[in-house]
Amino acid sequence: MTALWTSAEIAAATGGVAQGDFTAAGVAFDSREVGPADLFVALKGEATDGHRFVEGAFGQGAAGAVVSEPVNHPHVLVADATTALDALGRAGRLRTEARIAGVTGSVGKTGTKEALFAALDRATPGRAHRSVKSYNNHTGVPLSLARMPAATRFGVFEMGMNHAGELAALTRLVRPHVAIVTAIAPAHTAFFSGEEAIADAKGEIFQGLEPGGTAIVPYDSPHRERLVAAARPYAERIWTFGSGAGADIRAREAVRAPGGGTLVTATLPDAELTFTIAYPGAHWISNALAVLGAVEALGGDLAAAGLALADMAGLPGRGARVTVPVAGGEALLIDESYNANPASMAATLAVLGAEPAPRRIAVLGEMRELGERSDRDHAALADPLVAAGVGFALLVGPGMAPLAEVLEGRIDFAHVPGAAAAGDRLLEVIAPGDAVLVKGSNAVGLARLVERFASGQGRSGSTSCSI
Repeated sequence: MTALWTSAEIAAATGGVAQGDFTAAGVAFDSREVGPADLFVALKGEATDGHRFVEGAFGQGAAGAVVSEPVNHPHVLVADATTALDALGRAGRLRTEARIAGVTGSVGKTGTKEALFAALDRATPGRAHRSVKSYNNHTGVPLSLARMPAATRFGVFEMGMNHAGELAALTRLVRPHVAIVTAIAPAHTAFFSGEEAIADAKGEIFQGLEPGGTAIVPYDSPHRERLVAAARPYAERIWTFGSGAGADIRAREAVRAPGGGTLVTATLPDAELTFTIAYPGAHWISNALAVLGAVEALGGDLAAAGLALADMAGLPGRGARVTVPVAGGEALLIDESYNANPASMAATLAVLGAEPAPRRIAVLGEMRELGERSDRDHAALADPLVAAGVGFALLVGPGMAPLAEVLEGRIDFAHVPGAAAAGDRLLEVIAPGDAVLVKGSNAVGLARLVERFASGQGRSGSTSCSI
């Protein structure tokens, strides 16, 4: 077991009192994720109290717990477990000499975070660290910092927000040497007055930059100058990335690679690199440019980064390509089920449109948190669907009603109330050779549709699966 924290170190970081000596190899606040020798942090929330799951956590092998109520197991007693998690995250950041990158954006932040981690880990195996899943909020970020080993050489942390002010707090915890904004697009618009306000909120990431830090912003964004202005008081260097001739990190050439990805020649401030991106799509070229800029700014190995980008496998819910069995053969399923907003919908529909398949099917779940723009943004998906050559569209959820109205007479489609009905309808229409895109807001539940078909239960005549 590799020691991450001792009970004495946890007590010193949090101001708590240790009851029993223990050494933790990991940290978790979800009891279902606790593994052998982990530290369980019993958070109290509006819906539940982590103290209810202490026994279960120790039953799964926890070494100790951070609690605000005494328990009959080794623990560190604190006044408030959420405050203690923040303190443990700060201590985790303070004790390392790692070079740190922070990533945010309306779209692409998780994929960019994973790609940057892969690029850094390729040259320093086992010495790079990143936030897992989408742990990018006020509890996920300190958890990810607390999980970072002291000997880490590179750290990559995703930061998200729903409201103004949230990123400012998170970035001051992370204290990145490099801060990336991937893109600005309509997302969480129910909480913002417009894209300018979203850009301002995303620009808060620069406020936590370490002295001498680098800001990396999208050159082709209409909000470029707004982001540059937000970075200027905090960043020593501001690099832009994109396809425009003035970008500091630019894709000079990009052609489709034989395996379905993209072969790119990129110019950087101090280098030029030709590399392959495993993922198809213009949005992934943009993500890769941001990754390469960060690698250069962090002092990483660009050649190793290029190899890592070529080898990346698809992330579940974010572009994984799954061959699924169907009656009479197989079909390709592109899993984008984790999240959706207008920009990411258009980008992934373009990827579907480039897929060489006899028929293209789009399973689109409604987009959440769009506020008063919702009807307009859903209806606007009609043109990207037609441009992608989609032969059949399966629209999921009541929010898709405006799109259903404008698609009448344009392409073949069906509109169903939820993920269960979508799975049944897809089972009726899917055929060998089809390319199927599955995308929607996570709350729609389309990940379960993906699981159903990937497990073989989407094959005609097989046992039904409840989703």
